[in-house]
Amino acid sequence: MALRMPPEWSRHERTWLAWPAADFEQSEDAYQVWAEVANSAAEYEPVTVLVNPHQRIIAQRYLSSDIQILDCPLDHGWLRDSGATFVFDERRLSAVDWRFNGWGAPPGRYHHDLDNKVARFMAEQVGATVEQSPLVNEGGAIHTNGKGLLLATKTVQLGPERNPHWTRVEVEGELNNKLGTERVIWLERGLTRDYEPFGTKGHIDMVACFANEDLLFVHEQTNKSHPDYFVSCEAIATLTEQTQCTIVRLPSPTILSDASGFVDYTYINHYILNDAVLLGAFGDPSDLLAKGILEEVYPGRKIKLIDARPLFGRGGGIHCITQQQPAVY
Repeated sequence: MALRMPPEWSRHERTWLAWPAADFEQSEDAYQVWAEVANSAAEYEPVTVLVNPHQRIIAQRYLSSDIQILDCPLDHGWLRDSGATFVFDERRLSAVDWRFNGWGAPPGRYHHDLDNKVARFMAEQVGATVEQSPLVNEGGAIHTNGKGLLLATKTVQLGPERNPHWTRVEVEGELNNKLGTERVIWLERGLTRDYEPFGTKGHIDMVACFANEDLLFVHEQTNKSHPDYFVSCEAIATLTEQTQCTIVRLPSPTILSDASGFVDYTYINHYILNDAVLLGAFGDPSDLLAKGILEEVYPGRKIKLIDARPLFGRGGGIHCITQQQPAVY
């Protein structure tokens, strides 16, 4: 039987996270936001947090007693990217183990030998069958509506830093085979900051995501002085042309830059729980506007704002540190 990745809004068995492990993740503000995401998720569904054995005592200080903590050697805390992508075949849970090469960064920038073993470890914990993939890919680089459509960006899976010897047809074939999708919709690129040293070279979960089978959220930067104005215009045009989905534009925060340059703050990078949504906030007037839009699109789910600036300052958001395990009935 064919494998299928359920959409994020389908029922979860649990949420997975990994505790901050890299040197640039070791600080009080990082511990606090990772813990707030985990503890908030635990109010709605079971949560498991993977922790480097030597960091267990630190993690226990911050994490709710309701959370399961598992010792697991780690290089980083961005589990969406290094961990398993859960799929299922009828009633059998499987875990796709993509190749992970540190987001296509130059050799030596990021250690990833330990992260490459995390997906298999997760599968073993829940008795899932491992589906090994030869494709270099990360969970933040894909998004599905559960009905055959998959979103991705050309600068990730098709980029020379990850899969230099793969053709577009071969990449699409592997993605569709492992995820049960039928068609890959390619955006040209991701947000501008995502191409800087801490970036992923264009993950889709910063630009666009499905909110249901027929509705797409798209990041909209309306300030023409920000380079993402052109990125979002292009993304909206592509998705309008290539899908029949209703497109809802999520406005960007009004904050345009920080000490390092133009920011990539986005409300696209939220995480859907069984009965709630964790939405990144930026101390910006647009926070409440985005919250109101999500309340209309996700009826019956509580929208909780969490200050995501410590995450974005390290290259990602709430969606990037979480991974759903679907409930299999």
